[in-house]
Amino acid sequence: MLYLSSNDIEKVINHEEVVEIIESAMLLYETGNFMQPDRITVNRKDKETYLYMPCFTDEVKGTKILTLYVENAQKGIPTIQGVMLLNDVQTGKINCIMEGSTLTAYRTGAVGSCGIKHTTPKNVTTLGIVGTGIQGYYQCLYACKIRNIKQITVFDIFKDKAEEFKKRLENALPNVSIRVADSTEELLNNSEVIVTVTTSPKPVLPNDADLLRGKHFIGIGSYKPTMQEYPQALLEIVDDIFIDVEFAKEETGDLINPLREGWIKENQIHTLGKYLDKEINVDGTTFYKSVGMALFDITVADYIYYKAKKLGIGIELE
Repeated sequence: MLYLSSNDIEKVINHEEVVEIIESAMLLYETGNFMQPDRITVNRKDKETYLYMPCFTDEVKGTKILTLYVENAQKGIPTIQGVMLLNDVQTGKINCIMEGSTLTAYRTGAVGSCGIKHTTPKNVTTLGIVGTGIQGYYQCLYACKIRNIKQITVFDIFKDKAEEFKKRLENALPNVSIRVADSTEELLNNSEVIVTVTTSPKPVLPNDADLLRGKHFIGIGSYKPTMQEYPQALLEIVDDIFIDVEFAKEETGDLINPLREGWIKENQIHTLGKYLDKEINVDGTTFYKSVGMALFDITVADYIYYKAKKLGIGIELE
C-alpha cells in the first residue's frame, strides 16, 4: 500500500495533464459508465461538514473522505482536511492512501480552469479572485497555465489575509502583477475573468448589471443550498450557464435560488462535458458553476498514483 503525502503529490502533478484528466472525466460523466452514490454529507452546527464520496468505474475504484471546518481559516489552518483511498479493482484491497486536501486543491483548480478554457476568450489577460483561501491560490496557478494572465486582482473581506495571499502568489508567479482590491467593484473594473471561492451565504459581487456585463465568471465556492456567491443581476444577463454535474442544480444556492425565483430557466443550464468539442459563444457574459464530484477525485487520484509508482515517489506501508 502506497502512502502519498502533500509533498509527494506536488512532485508528480502537471497542471496541463490534470486539466486533460478532468476533461476526460467530464466526457465519461456524459456516458454514465460509472457508479457514483450520492455524496454523504453530515453537517454539525453549520461549522463542521463531513463528506464521504465514493465512486467506481471499471478501471478505478475509490473514496474520498473530507472534513470542512469553516472556522479553521481564522486559526491559520486549511478549511479542508482529508484522505483519498484507492482500491484494487480486482480484490478491493487498498492500493493507495493519499493526502486529501492537496488532491482536492489540485483537481478543483483544474475543474475551474476547464471552465476558463472553454468559456472565456483566449486573449484574456486579467484575473480576479474573490476569496483568498487555499483554493483561491490553486485557481490562480491553473488559470495562469490556461491563459496568458498578466495581472491578478484579489479581494477578501479580511484585508490582512489578502495581503498575505498576494505575497504567496508573487513568489509562485513572479511574472504576474498581483494587486489587492479594496472592494469587489474595484476588482470587477480590473478583471476580465472572475473566480469566486468563498462559502458566503449571500452574493459577494454587487447586484449591478453594468459592472458584471461582458465579464466571465467561474463559481467554485458555493457547494450548499445555503450558499450563494452570485447576485440576481448576473443571472438575468447570461444566456447560458455551464455546470460540471447535473446535481449542481440541486446542490448550490447559486442555481437553486435563481431557478426558484424565476431569474433563470432550467433549459439555460448545460453540463460543460456536452460542449467540450463544440464552440461556445464567449463574446458576451459567461458563467460556469462547479460543485465537483467524486468522479473527478478518483480519476485524478489514479493519475497521481500511477505516476508516483513510476517515479518511485511515496512510502510503501505494510
